[in-house]
Amino acid sequence: MSAPALIEEFVPPPVEELVSPQSMMLPSNDQLVCEDDIPMETEQHKLQMELLIDSLRLWLDKIPNGYVGGNMFVHYLTRSGHKAFKGPDVIVVLDVPKGIRDNWVVWKEGKSPDVVIELLSKSTAAEDKKEKKEVYQNHLYVKEYFWFDPKKPTDFAGFFLQHGIYQPLSFDEKERLISEKLGLALVRWKGFYKNADTTWLRWETLEGVLLPTPEEAERQRAERLAEKLRELGINPEEIV
Repeated sequence: MSAPALIEEFVPPPVEELVSPQSMMLPSNDQLVCEDDIPMETEQHKLQMELLIDSLRLWLDKIPNGYVGGNMFVHYLTRSGHKAFKGPDVIVVLDVPKGIRDNWVVWKEGKSPDVVIELLSKSTAAEDKKEKKEVYQNHLYVKEYFWFDPKKPTDFAGFFLQHGIYQPLSFDEKERLISEKLGLALVRWKGFYKNADTTWLRWETLEGVLLPTPEEAERQRAERLAEKLRELGINPEEIV
């Protein structure tokens, strides 16, 4: 089945409506927590996060604005105006300036992440599936939320925000979940990444082309150059 269409997009309230400047002094970036010294669950979780972020960063380089980051805190205001934060594994935000950030501050950036991905583990799965899902729905208004367990690839799900409530995404005929916000698919891919042969979660175009990692992109560039040289009658292996 294909992913359901976004019938009527839910529009979250502006940040300024959640709390007035007169009633609260918002902290500066230097006053916000940006790390908790808790390492990623396993090396596989760390590599999975890098794979998703690095390949999407190359894709974002082709558009004017956009940000992808991971294992960082998202600071936000609750509906009652209290400051709070969560630490998603991967966030994607469209229509924002590019650049390096220590954390994502909703009241400074002017918007929440558009897409969040959590990498499940034995110690985090319950929180990711309930508490964090509720925060992303009710306080951060994240348009699309996905989770994936690197150790158990069958535990893979996605949701889209409709009328303020998360609705489950259906897998398409290729067993992919489609991100309508990005116009990309998330696919379970069996293969080698950083010398590890397992099932990885990867981005691909709707036509089925994987978004390359920086290493894959460089290899593809070298292969195109070699092919061009051969067309010119030059053996690329003889070039010093």
